[in-house]
Amino acid sequence: MGKIWPVQDAKARFSELIRAAKTEPQKVTLRGEEAAFVLSPEEYHRLTRFVQGPQKTAKPKTLADVLLNCPVVPEFELPPRRRELMRKIDFD
Repeated sequence: MGKIWPVQDAKARFSELIRAAKTEPQKVTLRGEEAAFVLSPEEYHRLTRFVQGPQKTAKPKTLADVLLNCPVVPEFELPPRRRELMRKIDFD
C-alpha cells in the first residue's frame, strides 16, 4: 500500500498524489477514516475486468444473465418440492 494522505494534503498536493498512484494505490483519509483510494488506470482496469468481462463495451446485464453466470455450488441442493393440496379457507 502506498502513502496515506489526509484529505487536506491530498487536495493541496493533488498532482503529487496522482503521480504516486501510478506506481501503487494511495489511501486518502478523512478524520482518520479511509475515505478513498487513488489507483492507476491499469490497476483500476485490472480490478474491474472481472466485473465487466473482457468486452470493451459493457451492456447492462439482465437478471437472467446474472443467474446463468452465478458460480455453481455442488454441495447445495434444494429440498424436494412438497406436492400437497392447498388449504381450504372459509371466508364466511
